[in-house]
Order: sequence, then C-alpha cells, then structure tokens
Amino acid sequence: MNNSDLLFFSIAQIGTLYRSGQLSPVEVTRRCLEQIEALDPVLNAFITVTAEQALRQAALAEQELRAGHDRGPLHGVPIALKDLIDTAGILTTCASRILNDHVPQHDAVIVRHLNAAGVVSLGKTNCSEFAMGVPHPDYGQSNNPWDTARTSGASSGGSAAAVAAGLCFAAVGTDTGGSIRIPASYCGLAGLKPTYGLVDVEGVFPLSWSLDHVGPLARNSADAALLLGGMTGQHFQKEVRLKGKRFGVIQRSGPGVEPEVTAVFDAACDALRAAGAEVVNAEVPGLEQVDAALLGVLLPEAAAIHTHWIGSRADDYADITRQQIEMGFAVPAVTHIRAQQFRRWLTRQFLEALSSVDALISPTVAWVAPKEDPAFTGDEGAVEGTRSSPHNLTGLPALSVNAGFGESGLPVGLQIVTRPHTDTFCLGLGSAVEAVFALEGTRPAVGI
Repeated sequence: MNNSDLLFFSIAQIGTLYRSGQLSPVEVTRRCLEQIEALDPVLNAFITVTAEQALRQAALAEQELRAGHDRGPLHGVPIALKDLIDTAGILTTCASRILNDHVPQHDAVIVRHLNAAGVVSLGKTNCSEFAMGVPHPDYGQSNNPWDTARTSGASSGGSAAAVAAGLCFAAVGTDTGGSIRIPASYCGLAGLKPTYGLVDVEGVFPLSWSLDHVGPLARNSADAALLLGGMTGQHFQKEVRLKGKRFGVIQRSGPGVEPEVTAVFDAACDALRAAGAEVVNAEVPGLEQVDAALLGVLLPEAAAIHTHWIGSRADDYADITRQQIEMGFAVPAVTHIRAQQFRRWLTRQFLEALSSVDALISPTVAWVAPKEDPAFTGDEGAVEGTRSSPHNLTGLPALSVNAGFGESGLPVGLQIVTRPHTDTFCLGLGSAVEAVFALEGTRPAVGI
C-alpha cells in the first residue's frame, strides 16, 4: 500500500482496515511520524512531536482492538492538538516565549475525552501567539501545504497544515473570530466552529472567554464529525440530502473579495442548484458593525487575561501581540457593554434569516491564502474575519468546506451556518455539499 495514499485515507477507511487486520495503528502512526520528519521542516506545523507517547498509544490501541475492545471510530487514529490545549506532562507553550517551558499537570477536558476514545496523539501544533493572530518570532508562521510561500492561516494554522499535508488525520483547533475556519479555507479542509458551549474549554488557554470555541479540523466533514464526537463523547453523524434544501446567500461580495473567490463560490452555488437545492439571496442587518463589536468584546477580555504578564514580561511578547493586548486596556466599559448588547441583537437577526432557509452560506474568506497573516486589529484583519467573526458573536455553528480552487490553484472555502445546536445537521450538510463538489482525493503537492 502506497504510504502517501494511506496518509490521505478517511478516518472511516483507516478504521475499516484496522478492524479487518490489514493495517495496524502502530504502522499508521509510524508513517505519520515519518511524514512529520520529512515535511515539518518546511511546514513548521508542530511545536512538540510526542513520538514515544504516540507509539505507546498506538501499541495499546492495537492490542485492545485485537482483543475485541473497540473504543469507537477514533480508536488508534493519529491526531494532533493545538498548542493552547493542556496536556499533562507535555510542553504547552501557546506559541509564546511567556510559556516556553510550561508543562501542565492536568489534561484539558477534551484531551481526557479523546484519550478515552483511544486516539493516538502525535503532538502539539503551532499557532499564533496566544491565538492573537500573529506568530511569535521564536516559533514562526506555519506554512501552507498548497504553496509553502504562503500562510496556512491564523490562529490554528499548524493544525490545518498538519491535516492538509497528511501529517495526521485530523486536529483540534480553537476559534475566536475565525481561527478554525480561516485556516480550513486556506488549506482546503473542513473546519467547524461548533455551537458556543458545546465543547468544554476547561484546560484550553483563553483568548476571549465569551467568544472562544474549540472544534475540529479534518479533510472532510465526516471526519470532522468523528473528531467532534471524540472531543465531547457525543454522536454527530447524520446523512443529509441536498434535494429540497434551501440555502440563503450572504456576504457574497464586499470589500477585498478576490474575483477568483467569487467565481468559485458562484460555481459552488450552481452545483448546489443542480443537485436539487434552492439557493436564494438572504439579508442579515448589522453585519457592517461586526468588526467593531468583536474588538469591543475580545480586546478587554484578552487584556484582563494577560494583565499580570503585560506588567511583568511585556518584552517577551511579539510586538504586535503586546500592542493588541494593550489596546484592550483602553476600551471603555460602555463600549464593551454595548458590544455585548449588539451580540444579542445580531443573534436575533441571524435567527430571523434562518427561519426561512435551512442554512446560510457565504465565502469563508474574501481571498485565498496570503503570504502572511494580518493582525486582526488592522484593516486587512477586519476584512479577513468579516465572514467568520459574526458567528463567534452569535455562537451559531459555522462550518467551512472546500468549494474548489481558484485561478491561482489555491483552495477557496464555502461557509455553512445553521441554527444553534444543529451541529450534526451542519456537518451532514457539509458532507452532502462535499459530495456535490467531488473534490475528494485532491491533495497539496507538498503532501504527495
């Protein structure tokens, strides 16, 4: 069996081969570790690789499966964790000099769930410093497997690059304004920001308590559903048919939208219509106020989290990270309160729009992967997050899937948004949409 092909199998395919005895978790884990050794010097996807632990977990999974003790679809499957997530006895840096020697004593809740599901953890993935949108120079940017001269996206870029290049089968990311969905779009993946509160964030270093979400990045929505299930101990698999479904298009155009993104999105809408879905225009008032509201919530919450270190170790932050934290101290309390009020109003507008459609869709990002990640407090950062950040304010489930490739040959994401607590339906729609787009099997050159 070709090593490269194997590393791009779905989680379900790997599980079938495990249970038929044609593959072993130890063999697959070794192949992933070899892929990391070969490609990570270019991608910079991992901060810490836990090879010895991974091989121990794989050996245990192999032993258990042979003995008939089956922990479920993730049993023996190699995954990775964003380096904001506590792992007992394993370095957890948040990609910052502040925590470059931090080793937690306890696992995050989601890590405990994943361990119970029998995953093989390959290590901790690179990210923006404290998830604040830019890399610390000590750790550097994670690079895109489709074009290594470009970013894989902030802030869960290491997780996205690792999955897209076949270093692991899925990975956990975090999302405060788009940090799962933007990397998913840039790297041609499925990335879900779940309903707010669905995934327990205990043991995950916060950026903004009331905006933070933890979710899966995978090569397709079905795999994302399996990883979400492992993170929560719940079930998220459901077949959804597109025929008769009604999609409302929002934010198709606007400042900064590249023509190749519009072309791919429009072709995707045509494909949905051809599959029997109805695609109509929809309106959600207030979207032009989202960026200001997001910063009105995020910046003071981040400043409160970092108060001690900003006072004692300010020079250890990357310059832009420090500047963004310091901006939070200048946000008036009334601005924060009005932003929170706006969130409730905006949620009502989205629920009203969703009352007449099954899902809202938009391009995930205005452009394909750029050379570098923009700071989220700048003008480019605002445009980058225009389509993702509304759903952090509302807490609605939002999924980015690969809609195809632009003239540049780079992936373009399509975002699917559904009603609160319909994550299973959202992921099922994602699988149905992916089947229509028929992009399965495409892979970046760096992963071949």
